[in-house]
Amino acid sequence: MNLWHALRLPPLPLLAMSGAGGKTTALFHLARCLSAHLPCVVTTTTHLGAWQASQADFHLVLSPGKERIIQETDFPPGVTLVSGPPDSTDRLQAIPEDVLYLLYEKWQKQKIALLIEADGARQKPLKAPAPHEPVIPDFVQAVLVVAGLSALGQPLDEDHVHRPEIFSRLSHLPMGAPISPEAITRFLIHPEGGQKGIPETARRLLLLNQADTPTLQAAGGKIAKSVLSVYDAVAVGTLQPVQFQTFEPVAGIILAAGESKRFGAPKQLLEWHGKPFIRHVAEAALAANLTPVVVVTGANAAEVSAAVQDLPITLCHNPAWPSGQSSSLQCGLQALPSKTGAAIFLLADQPQVTSTVLRALVERHSVDLSPIVAPQVQGQRANPVLFDRETFPALISLAGDVGGRAIFSRFPVTYLSWHDTSLLVDVDTPGDVEKLP
Repeated sequence: MNLWHALRLPPLPLLAMSGAGGKTTALFHLARCLSAHLPCVVTTTTHLGAWQASQADFHLVLSPGKERIIQETDFPPGVTLVSGPPDSTDRLQAIPEDVLYLLYEKWQKQKIALLIEADGARQKPLKAPAPHEPVIPDFVQAVLVVAGLSALGQPLDEDHVHRPEIFSRLSHLPMGAPISPEAITRFLIHPEGGQKGIPETARRLLLLNQADTPTLQAAGGKIAKSVLSVYDAVAVGTLQPVQFQTFEPVAGIILAAGESKRFGAPKQLLEWHGKPFIRHVAEAALAANLTPVVVVTGANAAEVSAAVQDLPITLCHNPAWPSGQSSSLQCGLQALPSKTGAAIFLLADQPQVTSTVLRALVERHSVDLSPIVAPQVQGQRANPVLFDRETFPALISLAGDVGGRAIFSRFPVTYLSWHDTSLLVDVDTPGDVEKLP
C-alpha cells in the first residue's frame, strides 16, 4: 500500500508537509504516486537541497521578477519542482508567498496536484519547529507531519534531533535522555510541536517513517493509537521498501433495535454470565478500543439504554426501526465523526463476540484498507463484519430489511480465517442460548 492510499489523499491534493525523518523522500514518493494520473507540482516555503531537484522530471526556477510566469505555464505530466534559484550554500530558495497563491490558482484551473514542503530538518530523524516554522499556506486541504522512528532509543541531542532544546521543552524529555515513544507522542500532540501551524480546516495526518523493523513497527503502532484523538489518520511504515499500515478511528455500531418478536422476549436483555447480552457486546467493543461505540436502539429503547447507559458509549435511537435493519445501519453511520475510517457492525444477540476478533479485524483492515473484512470460520462467513468508509455511501443507500450483506457483491471482500466456532451461533430460539460458550 503506497502512502497516497494509506493516507486517503484526494485525487487533486493540496498538501503541506512538515517535520523530519524522510520528509523530502516522502514528498517525492507522493508526487510519483500522483503523477501517474495528473501533473504534480512540488515546491517549498523554506528551502530544498539543490541535489534533491534530480528527483523531479522538470525544474522551474523562478528568478526574482519572473514569478508571474506561473500564470502562463501549463504543467506537463510528471513531477515539476518549482523553486527559487540556489543560494551560496547550494540550497534552492523558497518561492515568495504570492507565487504560492498563483500555484493555488493554477490548481483550481488546470487540475494539478500541489505538494509543499513547509520546513527543513537538516536530515535528522526528528525536529522541533523554530518560531518562524512551519510556513503553511491557509489554503491547504491537509498537512502531513513526518517523524522518523530511527530516533527511538537514541539520545536527545543535536545528532538525532534538529533543535533538541525545543524538543526537550515540548516533550518533557531531558537533554541526553533516550528518546522514547512517550516523548515523541507528547511532542506530536503539542500545539507548538507537531500541531504547530496547521490551519484549522486542514486534515491532520501523521507519517511515522523509518519503521523498518518489527520493534519499530510496534512502537509506531503504540504512538499512532496514542495520537488518534489529534490526528485524522496515521501511517506507520517505511519508504524503502514502500510498506505502510494505516491507523484511523474504527467505530463499533451495535444493532440493538429489533423487537425479537419471534423469540418472544427482547434478546438484547437476555442474561448471559450475569449480564444482559447488549452489555457484553458493548464491553467487548470498548475493550477493543473501537471509537466511538454506538448502540442503535428501537423497540424497548428505554430498557436497552438502561443496560448500558453508564458505559462510555453513544446511544442512537432509530424511530424507523420497524422498516428494517437498513434504517439502523444508517442511524449508526450518521452518528459517526467525519474522520472515522471504518465501522464494525455488531449484533446484539451475539454476546460471545470477543475483543480479540474485533482487534484482528481492525488489524487486517489497516494493512490495505480493504473495503470489507469478515471473519471466516470453517469456510463460512461469520459476524461481526468491518466496513471501510469507502462503503458508507452504499450502506446509506440501502432500504428495507437488509443489512451489510446486501453490498457484498459491490465491493471486494477480504476474509479473515478464524478458529472460534462460536461466531457461527445466532440466538434465534431459547434453545440457542444453551449453545453459547
